Amino acid sequence: MKERSLLLRCLIICLAFISCTPASEVTASVSANPQPEQYGTPFNDVPDARDAVIYQVNTRCFSSTRNFNGVIARLDSIKNLGVNVLYLMPIYPVGSLNGCNSPYCVKDYQAVNTEFGNLSDLRSLIAGAHERGMAVILDWVANHTSWDNAWIKNKSWYKQDASGNIVAPNSEWKDVAQLNFENADMRQAMIAAMKYWVYTANCDGFRCDYADGPSEAFWHQAIDTLRNLSSHKLLLLAEGSGSRHFSEGFNYVFGFSFYGQLKSIYSNVNTSVKTLDQVNATEYAGASDENRVVRYITNHDVNSSDGTPLALFGGASGSMSAFVAAAYMKGVPMIYNGQEVGTPNQLLFPFTSSSIDWSLNKPMVAEYKKIINLWNSCTTLRRGTLTTYHSDDVCAFTKTSGSEMVLVLINMRSTTSNYALPSALANTNWTDAFSGLAADFGSSISMAPYSYRIVRNK
Repeated sequence: MKERSLLLRCLIICLAFISCTPASEVTASVSANPQPEQYGTPFNDVPDARDAVIYQVNTRCFSSTRNFNGVIARLDSIKNLGVNVLYLMPIYPVGSLNGCNSPYCVKDYQAVNTEFGNLSDLRSLIAGAHERGMAVILDWVANHTSWDNAWIKNKSWYKQDASGNIVAPNSEWKDVAQLNFENADMRQAMIAAMKYWVYTANCDGFRCDYADGPSEAFWHQAIDTLRNLSSHKLLLLAEGSGSRHFSEGFNYVFGFSFYGQLKSIYSNVNTSVKTLDQVNATEYAGASDENRVVRYITNHDVNSSDGTPLALFGGASGSMSAFVAAAYMKGVPMIYNGQEVGTPNQLLFPFTSSSIDWSLNKPMVAEYKKIINLWNSCTTLRRGTLTTYHSDDVCAFTKTSGSEMVLVLINMRSTTSNYALPSALANTNWTDAFSGLAADFGSSISMAPYSYRIVRNK
């Protein structure tokens, strides 16, 4: 009893000290704590950034159980698509103060949302992906927190108006509070939280939400720190655009413009396919040979706001042709859960009203596998030099590496298109990349609506 009483008195004294200590000093003490012990063995088979096939998991609608165990049950199916990088949408508790149940309204950067399970379940998911040769990246929300995040007590960690009130990032995102990236203590705490998941859950990197928001100085500091974790090879994806993020150290940026231009081409016959060349030039400005733009025909944002790939790209056949362009032209492909089965309904924010029917459209699943397997087996498609030969209606390009050349032709229209082969490609002999059969071209080729051809030189 005496020992218990002494322990209690010491605890009260400690709590009193902490309550009287300025927030910045408490934070400095916390951030100075040693890093967590490494859980598990760091994954040694993280793919080269140029060779990734990324699969986005929205846990809330992925399965009827809406939790990590529902994802674990389908890891084999994801792997069988040809995926080597799993991207999990935010796993953290969601704030309720001023909230709208957005997964991007983070209440605690170092906790697991109990609607998905617990830390042990997350570890099992990541370990299961690793066992199947897939890396796992977590969604990271650096720009803002919920209004009931414990950090809000450190007022200087947040941007404030002239009256000293903490502000939201903009008039639309009122459920979150804007962090202040001028504050060194906040930056250190953020970086410590990112490191926490690398060590505690053994993840392999981050997809960084709204990467255009935080300052360049923060991203340089954070990425330099993460790259110095010599035990881990990390993949870092900026949900942002422009050369700024490549120079900050990200492997990837998002292909916002490519998606938008594809959508315009498929919905408007007056939008020329040739406009894709300028998009490529813009999105790759400042990129090194190791950098890539992540290309997609849907994700959680645009599926909810714009519509499904079936609605946007001309049904099943049109969406498949659009995916070929996204996967093969210049970038790395990303698939959003349910895309591969042609989910006909939108998965609407906040993603709790419906779940994916995995029994749909088995022929479409087989076609996705075929397209991705060719990507995985052909270094020239992944890393070759791009040369384009588009017409207004047909997306045409070659990828060349050494003596190998792959030619891709995609009719992006709902009607038959006659494509006149340029002199460099006319009257040439090829092998169909899927069947292995001979494919001899003359001076032109008639392409059925939304059809595509991929051939290799003999």
